[in-house]
Amino acid sequence: MASVEEDFPRGGKTKKSTDSKVTVERTKVDNLFQQSDEQTTTKKKKGGNTKVKKQKTEEQEGGLTLNAAANIVEILHIKNVREGMLLLGCVKEVADFEVTVSLPCGLQGFLSIRNVCEAYTKLLSEQLDSDVENEEFCSLSQIFWPGMLLRCVVSKMDITKGGSLSIQLSVNPKLVNKSLTSSSLTPGMVLSGCVESVEDHGTIIDIGVSGTKAFLPEDATQSKQHKSDELKVGQYVTSRVEEVKNDGRVVRLSAAARASANAKQGWTLTNLLPGLTVKATIKKVTKHGLHLDFLNSFSGQVDFLHMEPESSYREGFQVQACVLYIEPTARLVGLSLRSHLLQPMSDINAAPPGGDRTGEVVNECKVTTMHHMSGAMLELPDKTPAFVHRNHLKEPSDPANDNKVSAMPKHTCRILDFSPVEQIYFASLRKSVIDQRFYRYQDIHAGQVVEGTVSVLLSHGMVLHLSEHVKGLVPRTHLSDIILKNPEKKYIEGMKVKCRVLSVDVDNRKLCLTRKKALVESTLPLFLSYDDARPGRVSHGFIVSIKDFGCIIRFYGNVKGLVPLEELSSEPIVRPEDVFYIGQVLKAKVLQCEPQKEKLLLSFKAAAEGEMEESTEPPIDCEVGKRVEARVVKKSVNGLEVVILPDEGRAVLPTVHLSDHMSNCQLLWEVLQEGDTVSDLICFNKNKQNITLTKKPRVRSSLEEGAVAKDFSEVTVGMQLVGCIRSIMSYGVFVEFPYGLVGLAPKSAMSDKFISDTTTAFEPGQTVIAKVTNVDEEKRRFLVTLKTSEVITSDGDARAALLNGVQERRAVKEMLTIRDDGELRRQLAALTVGQKLKLTVDSATQDGAKFKSDNLPGADVVASKRHVAGVSLTPGQKVNAVVLNVDILSTCVHVSVLPKLLGKKKSLNKGSDCCAVVQFVDRDFAVVSLNDAAQLTLLQTCGHPNEVTLSGADRLKAGMTLTVEVVEPSCEQLEGLPLVLWKGSARKRQRTASENQADSSGHRFGEVLQGKVRSVKPTYIQVALEDGSMGSVHVSQVVEPAAVKMGSFPTSTVRVGSTVKARVIGGREATSHRFLPFSHPKFKYTIPELTLIPSRLDPGVDFKPVTAKDKLSGYKAGDEITCFVSKFKSDKKCLEVTSDPCLTGTVDLLSMITDPKDASHPEKLFKLGQAVRAKVVEASVQPHRFVLSLSGIHKLEKGSITLGMVTSVHPQVGLVVKLPFGGAGAVSITDVADTYRKNPLEAFSKDQLVRCYLLDVQNGKWHLSLRPSRLNAQNTKPAKDPEVLSLDHLRLHQVVRGYVKSVSEQGIFIRLSHNITGRAQLQQSSKYFINNHKILSSHLPVNTLLTTKILSVDREDELVDLSLLPADTGKPDVLPESLGLPLRLVGDVEKRDSKKAKKRSHCESEQKPAEPQVPKKKTKKSSTSKTDADDSGVEVYFREEEDEGEEAKRDSAQVPPSSAGPSRLQVPTGFSWDVGLSSLKPVLEAKDGDSSDGEEQDGNEKPQKKTRHELEQEKKSAEKALLQREAELMDPSLRPQDAAAFERLLLASPNSSLLWLQYMAHHLQATQIEQARAVAERALKTISFREEQEKLNVWVALLNLENMYGTQESLKKVFERAVQFCEPMPVYQQLADIYANSNKIKEAESLYKTMVKRFRQNKAVWLSYGTFLLQQGQSDAASSLLQRALKSLPPKESVDVITKFAQMEFRFGDAERGRNMFDKVLTSYPKRTDLWSVFIDLMVKHGSQKEVRAVFDRTIHLSVSVKKIKFFFKRYLEYEKKHGTPQSVQAVKEKAMEFVEAKGKDAAN
Repeated sequence: MASVEEDFPRGGKTKKSTDSKVTVERTKVDNLFQQSDEQTTTKKKKGGNTKVKKQKTEEQEGGLTLNAAANIVEILHIKNVREGMLLLGCVKEVADFEVTVSLPCGLQGFLSIRNVCEAYTKLLSEQLDSDVENEEFCSLSQIFWPGMLLRCVVSKMDITKGGSLSIQLSVNPKLVNKSLTSSSLTPGMVLSGCVESVEDHGTIIDIGVSGTKAFLPEDATQSKQHKSDELKVGQYVTSRVEEVKNDGRVVRLSAAARASANAKQGWTLTNLLPGLTVKATIKKVTKHGLHLDFLNSFSGQVDFLHMEPESSYREGFQVQACVLYIEPTARLVGLSLRSHLLQPMSDINAAPPGGDRTGEVVNECKVTTMHHMSGAMLELPDKTPAFVHRNHLKEPSDPANDNKVSAMPKHTCRILDFSPVEQIYFASLRKSVIDQRFYRYQDIHAGQVVEGTVSVLLSHGMVLHLSEHVKGLVPRTHLSDIILKNPEKKYIEGMKVKCRVLSVDVDNRKLCLTRKKALVESTLPLFLSYDDARPGRVSHGFIVSIKDFGCIIRFYGNVKGLVPLEELSSEPIVRPEDVFYIGQVLKAKVLQCEPQKEKLLLSFKAAAEGEMEESTEPPIDCEVGKRVEARVVKKSVNGLEVVILPDEGRAVLPTVHLSDHMSNCQLLWEVLQEGDTVSDLICFNKNKQNITLTKKPRVRSSLEEGAVAKDFSEVTVGMQLVGCIRSIMSYGVFVEFPYGLVGLAPKSAMSDKFISDTTTAFEPGQTVIAKVTNVDEEKRRFLVTLKTSEVITSDGDARAALLNGVQERRAVKEMLTIRDDGELRRQLAALTVGQKLKLTVDSATQDGAKFKSDNLPGADVVASKRHVAGVSLTPGQKVNAVVLNVDILSTCVHVSVLPKLLGKKKSLNKGSDCCAVVQFVDRDFAVVSLNDAAQLTLLQTCGHPNEVTLSGADRLKAGMTLTVEVVEPSCEQLEGLPLVLWKGSARKRQRTASENQADSSGHRFGEVLQGKVRSVKPTYIQVALEDGSMGSVHVSQVVEPAAVKMGSFPTSTVRVGSTVKARVIGGREATSHRFLPFSHPKFKYTIPELTLIPSRLDPGVDFKPVTAKDKLSGYKAGDEITCFVSKFKSDKKCLEVTSDPCLTGTVDLLSMITDPKDASHPEKLFKLGQAVRAKVVEASVQPHRFVLSLSGIHKLEKGSITLGMVTSVHPQVGLVVKLPFGGAGAVSITDVADTYRKNPLEAFSKDQLVRCYLLDVQNGKWHLSLRPSRLNAQNTKPAKDPEVLSLDHLRLHQVVRGYVKSVSEQGIFIRLSHNITGRAQLQQSSKYFINNHKILSSHLPVNTLLTTKILSVDREDELVDLSLLPADTGKPDVLPESLGLPLRLVGDVEKRDSKKAKKRSHCESEQKPAEPQVPKKKTKKSSTSKTDADDSGVEVYFREEEDEGEEAKRDSAQVPPSSAGPSRLQVPTGFSWDVGLSSLKPVLEAKDGDSSDGEEQDGNEKPQKKTRHELEQEKKSAEKALLQREAELMDPSLRPQDAAAFERLLLASPNSSLLWLQYMAHHLQATQIEQARAVAERALKTISFREEQEKLNVWVALLNLENMYGTQESLKKVFERAVQFCEPMPVYQQLADIYANSNKIKEAESLYKTMVKRFRQNKAVWLSYGTFLLQQGQSDAASSLLQRALKSLPPKESVDVITKFAQMEFRFGDAERGRNMFDKVLTSYPKRTDLWSVFIDLMVKHGSQKEVRAVFDRTIHLSVSVKKIKFFFKRYLEYEKKHGTPQSVQAVKEKAMEFVEAKGKDAAN
């Protein structure tokens, strides 16, 4: 319909409406769902274009084609994409508000949530407006999924912040099918649409054709392959038109099997749709693609990316093609012949086959074809094709040179992305892209220190860009060590900053960073996983949460732990939030860690006190200067964590301490692995935290020679020390020496040369020789000089340094040779400098040459430009070359083919000087040729350790000439090369370096060998093999598994010296002796692992090698296996057992023994090599865990008995016990023994072993019992204090014993069992009167043993009432007589004192609110029983009658101290029902009369006799009074008249603010201001913290009270407290209202000014202030406030704020100004019918009839929906009927008729 109107304008009203539409949309609207003016104008343009095209189409109908073919076929470039262009896309990713769509030719577009369809947008806006979740609404991920094919239209070409183009897409059917009209719809057409609504028998589909309803029946959708079963509103569907009815007004659809198009369907260029399959004829074949003809009169093109890879095409061929895109302005149609797009409209693979390789850098790629206008096709080494766009063939600044690209034989590329539409990788040859350090989030790891560029500062943090593709967030709390109020002052856009990575979420592409200096520069070990957090280790973490029970501290990744209250500080801390703050960085020490449960217990206290690293480990004897050997346990970024052998003490070996040569440090770190043993180490420094070791030869020799200062007192001026650079500052460098001494070398004393930048002079960790120049005794500081002119180097220093460096490099080679399973590294390690090789030229360029060698397959053999100068080389030529350098890590060999280096060597004379030419430089070493001849050797690049090379000119370069001195013509340590030193170096002292052992030939897997037993150990046998090498036999490989007897020692069956036949089953690493099961079939083991089991020795038996992983995965919990004892670890009290050469399991102490007596020496039970039967407790591969049990059980079961270890003793909990298999439990104090005794927990201590009975388990924690009756049920006597398992075990009046749990106002709580607690009320606790429960708590500490009598058991509420009175228990009173307390009042005296008791109870109830430690349920119950005195009185007497014997001693009922009701009456005889009511009369009288009446009444000893009639009358009146009293108590509407009544109601409803406020009002009526304040304070303490509104009500009441009766100071204090405890905004608002109501205008105004500053983002504050100003008549101030509000609030709030201010102007200010404000808003937003409605209401109320009618006339001419116009007509009519005349009513009706007729005409057109 819309299309018809635009193409064939009829004039008249339609035109007018179009104009109005344009003017409406021209104004800029900050509305998420309104189209922008750009789109509107574009539409208009498109409309015009369509008209022109159609005319052309009609003109050309007789011609051959509707569109001309392009000259050159090229791919679709982003510069050619225009708004309105139709494309076929594939969903790549779905986010919350946006869908990323992959488009043809590697382009990418973005589909916003508001561009789906109108029905979905409407649903979304409804969802945003209402708080309730709409069931119909589905998120984008429910209606789109990766791989889904879409027809989309380009809605907008955006320019991003970086200046690049971004394609905004839409799948709105009204835009996609814009060119279709109802008349052009024909059956068979395949259209895309979106679900508009879901009906009973199908769905209504929005196909974007105006005036057409399309219906998709339910049965038609069942065959469709949608991810979800039923269609949802907004879901994109492709359907086929089955039937067109009523001139296209109704269309029936069906599921589209194949989106094919034919000429009969009347397709034109304007309505042709992507995704349609057409039959086409190849018109022309070019290098870059094909030209096709299709649908009789169309021509299209297929680029090379969309031709089937293996197919060949010829002119005239018929093919099936899929429409990819239509470019309307260039009249270009792009097609695809790819098979995955020609399938029926189904999903395609969004992910690449064989895993995502995005970001990968690939070497050795070949260019297969070059397409000059588009790019190049590459072939990766694994034959995968990839495409490089022409922009990515070169750097952006370089000129295009396609020939250069195609001429290069091999390329290195980085894979940028995978395009699902083409099913091909897109790559880049740009060096800048390839060299990017961070291309993907996978490239970044937690704990890494990175540098980034500040991108933007947000309210919640700072966004940093680490690279173009990777960005991270520094949260606000992490911007600095302290919280920054104005971060924008410190950080500016574009600034480079250094951060440390806190966490990386690769899936969601989220990166969290920190700028906290303490974290970035921390040298402590990082906790990247829970496994890193071993007990005793200290690391830096930051506080994320502060609770009452401690602080939660976080490290890297998701590692976080708890620092409990007692571990926060050595000083007691009550409120942690007063001491610590969120984001604070602190050192924390690990106390306990359970990686499986992700539980971590930490301590600040222990870290601050600097306790020993591991308290459990015995301190190791390692003094500074002592030579040690260590084993590597972990590699970290900065060094190696090692254990010193044999004591296993932990130490640190920093990377920079591995060598004097900095280049060797990194090499050694690379090759050393966990488990390797490192020798020749020396202790450098020792402190409380850790031991630092060093392997630097210079430092080692200085320590061994004693040329060190052991303490600051030994440092003297002139002393020369060897140390290393610790840190580099702008003013100098700090040098660290052994024993922890640190000296400063100022900038001026660093070198003889002038140094401008200290960072370029030295490297951190570099070995230097320093001379002390200045000592400051007072500050304990000293200065040193590093100038080469001032320090003296000893003889032979240079020689030793050179030989040590060469020896380290040789050691690296040997380690790599042993460790690597390839032959290449072995062969590279065998190469030496100066060795001659025969090579074949592979390629020769102006920059050098590449060679191939048959002996070195896979190695890069290269010669630089200098080393091929003057030699002509052609590919394939055979040449001789000499080796200059071998880099094993990168498998690269540098050679030279210069004739003079291949010629004869000249003889050298010892001590002579000769000329040396530098041929190659490798950081610390240079290869030089001597006397301009073929004699090569090595030389250090620096003649002195302190030498500084500042400029490039100072550094050695190839081609330089030096004078050197020959020390030895042939040096053994240099493999026969001459030893030469820089002229002037000393040459006397010699240091020899031992030769490493020669390689043995080794043995292959499965080989059968003969050997002689060399030695027999309990766990292994050493066998000397015939070739001289040694082999090892594991204890499990000696005897057949079935023949192993428990307790036997298999290795003892073999004799030393006997000859055995063995077979190779694996090998061991030479350095770490780690078992290697198998690798390459031809790999040889230098130390073979053998088996002697006869069944395996037969060569015919083919057995496969088994890895530890396979073994582990074969075991499951409960399996019984045979193991052999291999080691007992005394520090961890655990046993290591081995079942296989590759598998070692652990048995912890509790799983090892069954008798606690064996705990002290468990190792005596097991001998090394002994065979034992074990049960598998846990076997997991990831993480690697193999836990076994020797106790016969493998899991904890209810009712069983097990050993446990006491970990702590808590008075409240009892004993906390660690159980086997990682379990934990607690023993209640009542379950310790069968007979209770005083202080039963004293007998237990930490780490004590106990036998426990498992009662039951709750939330993973076991309830345990140590009662002998449980542990040994047969042989124990009956328990004196039996277990109370449930309330059914308790009887009334039973006397039981229990332990005090706590004492409070509510009474004494006594623990009867681990799950039952009883309570003795205060009046049932002692015969003495107690006015404060603290007296009891001081005499009854926790766990006091008491005897009690059960008074009642409430099974429903699980309450037990107890008595501790001597009369009940027969035991002395719980309080001693010596306290001199008054006895509790009894009998008649009690009545007399009832009033006093009542008064006292009031005070107490006000002073002492309920204690928090009492359970809620119990509090309520006890309080009710105490206050409801009438009832409880009867209850007591009833009990007396039942048990007269016991109750005879107590002839009175007791008054509870906090009782607020009337006093109870004494009845001399037992209670009887017939006289009970009359006996209550004095009770009722006591309420009105005072106590003297009672006394007089009691004074009459002989009561007068009364007649029966009088007695009956009295009985009736008493009954009547009682009923009246009950009715009063029951009536909720009756307001209480006294404090007691309020107290009773508050017990029932403690959270009701209304009651509390009434209670305050009650006091204020009596002008009891202080009491009213006290009630308010009680209310704030009593009301639950969850009842926020109730608490706020009380705060407001208190503010009102202080405003009326208090001072300004008291009001301010209450206000500050209220802001602290409540949401600040409502409190400010309430105080402002209070000020306004009490006419305190100045105060109100100043408060409002504070509010608009503090809550500037809150709309309500501005409105409230505006109302206040207008009420005060300050119209101008209100206007300026509005302007301020509009600047402060988000733009989307502007309309709302202006209209609200306008409404306020109508009510309190100037109605004319309000009308003008509304006018302005509605001119800008004419479609806001809600605002029109409000405006009408206000005008009806405040305006004249003329003005109202003018407004109505404007509304009925709005360009909005008919439904809304109808609503305005109704209102207009109602108004005229109420206020107008019959004529005006008729006029409105006529206007309505005109409107309906106009709409009818439009519809007909």
